Amino acid sequence: MAQIIAIANQKGGVGKTTTAVNLAASLAVLKKRVLLVDIDSQGNATMGSGIQKNDLLYSITDVLLGEVPIETAIQKAEVGYKVLGANRELSGVELAIAEQEGREFILKNALNEIRNSFDYIIVDCAPSLSLITVNALAAVDSVIIPMQCEYYALEGLADLTQTIDRIQKALNPDLEIIGVLRTMYDARNALTRDVSAELEQFFGKKLYDTVIPRNVRLAEAPAHGLPVIYFEKSSKGAVAYLNLAAEMLKKSKVKKGSKV
Repeated sequence: MAQIIAIANQKGGVGKTTTAVNLAASLAVLKKRVLLVDIDSQGNATMGSGIQKNDLLYSITDVLLGEVPIETAIQKAEVGYKVLGANRELSGVELAIAEQEGREFILKNALNEIRNSFDYIIVDCAPSLSLITVNALAAVDSVIIPMQCEYYALEGLADLTQTIDRIQKALNPDLEIIGVLRTMYDARNALTRDVSAELEQFFGKKLYDTVIPRNVRLAEAPAHGLPVIYFEKSSKGAVAYLNLAAEMLKKSKVKKGSKV
């Protein structure tokens, strides 16, 4: 049964979609069955996986509106994992489902239908607290928070942790933050080091040892519709995301062992 993970941050520009795409690709390289779910109407995770968002026959929109089964809307990318894509049509879904009973659990119910077909389901959230994002947080087991080590990122992090607390109490009591990921990391910067130290103090073991550096190839890969590991596998960005996937798998294994 798949572990369902949201990549979320209410602040934009922190490497959220980059993390969703490259973590999905890295897990697939490590022989895991992976589904990437794009719930951002910009469709960047879809495009970054080599799928043209405007050519989608079916998308997450059709699933949320109940127009097609989720299996019908999932398609195989050429980069080792499957994708439930998104495009601009998603921006109108919120109004369409606003009065629907159980509207917060539409995505959860859909994902439960295919959960046994995957090892990991990665959900790329939009940088806003919309009804669609609430659907994601109600559906997932856990959250990974990517963030830059800068002052304003700490403010956004406080907002997100409060949101997760509210979702836990109201909709998903088992929801947890499994990791905080430092992105666009530059150890030469004093502020980066200071914020990183604060994160270590606050999150402890939930702060990933792996950091994602600023990397030209990582920035270029989306324009080619490829995760960085398929664009240039020897790049620092590709190595970092493979390390992240390995660290995540190791922590998951330790956690499962502690429950036995």
